[in-house]
Amino acid sequence: MPTESDAIALSEPELREIAGYAADCARRVLALFERELPADARLRDAIEAAYAFARGGRRTGALRQHGWAAFKAARDAASPAAADAARAASHAAGAAYLHPKASAHQVKHILGAAAHAARAEELAAGGDPRVSAAALEWARGHAPPAVTAVLGRLPAAPPGGGRVGEFIRHLDAALRA
Repeated sequence: MPTESDAIALSEPELREIAGYAADCARRVLALFERELPADARLRDAIEAAYAFARGGRRTGALRQHGWAAFKAARDAASPAAADAARAASHAAGAAYLHPKASAHQVKHILGAAAHAARAEELAAGGDPRVSAAALEWARGHAPPAVTAVLGRLPAAPPGGGRVGEFIRHLDAALRA
């Protein structure tokens, strides 16, 4: 098992696959935010920026700015579900900036979009854990090879983080199994 101080191999193609996966996860809950704030394009822009990187675009400051804008959009959301949808979009844009460091924190960057999307779906369904379980199963089934390969170079997901942290740990364990 790698230690926190170890560097890991992390290729640009892997980063692109991870960003595309994160964007796929965030896109699933985009409507939860857009129903509340239909004129607010921050989440859509962040997801599209992540897709642009995944398809071969450059990793620019604009990508990072879109991620921060989506993060800030969570404060403007009227519901907790929409706020988690915004956090999922923020994580999607941020996935392109994963660090090649064997840190458990990096697991959150890989799986954060999936976990926040699952939480958004759960909240939108009145807290039904079956909904989040289905969302996490979808995320597990749709994870590309780069996600599992890079997770294998990292320590397990860290403790804490509330319900979203629980989802990250669950998905991390499922993908490593």
